[in-house]
Amino acid sequence: MKSEVALIPTQRIERVIYLIRGQKVMLDRDLAQIYGVETRVLNQAVRRNKDRFPNDFMFTLTRQEIRDLSQSVISPGLKHAPNVFAFTEQGVAMLSSVLNNPRAIKVNLEIMRAFVRLRGMMTSQKEVARKLVELEKHLQDHDEQIQTIFTAIRQLMAPKEAPKKRIGFQLKEKRAAYSAKG
Repeated sequence: MKSEVALIPTQRIERVIYLIRGQKVMLDRDLAQIYGVETRVLNQAVRRNKDRFPNDFMFTLTRQEIRDLSQSVISPGLKHAPNVFAFTEQGVAMLSSVLNNPRAIKVNLEIMRAFVRLRGMMTSQKEVARKLVELEKHLQDHDEQIQTIFTAIRQLMAPKEAPKKRIGFQLKEKRAAYSAKG
């Protein structure tokens, strides 16, 4: 199978996938730009095919969501847009059928690949995070064990108090010495 050059770089697509309401979505204006159509044309196609876009495929952003997003997204006119549609992965897949042109189909394939790649990255990040928690737990267990070992080593290394020698003449010694002379 021959390798095709991507119509739209995956990194460009990934930059316009946002997390809104706990879902990864793409905005109508970003999709229109990627598909090479006006936002108005894309939205008209969606409105004509409203039955194909239930709430889990596409939703309209609230004014507050638009304001919040416009602070972090560089998109001209976003802040003052009357309506902004957000499309989930399934909604983006449905767009290729309503836009029905060869470019839309090719672009849609690239977008689906970007979503899959992001999902894979998130899965691997969760796996790394899980392993990190596991490692920290093991280290805590081992830290206690290592600390116990160090305590035991310190006790072994500590100089033991030798029995104190009494200074001076001892009574026992004195009798033994006296009886040896006599």
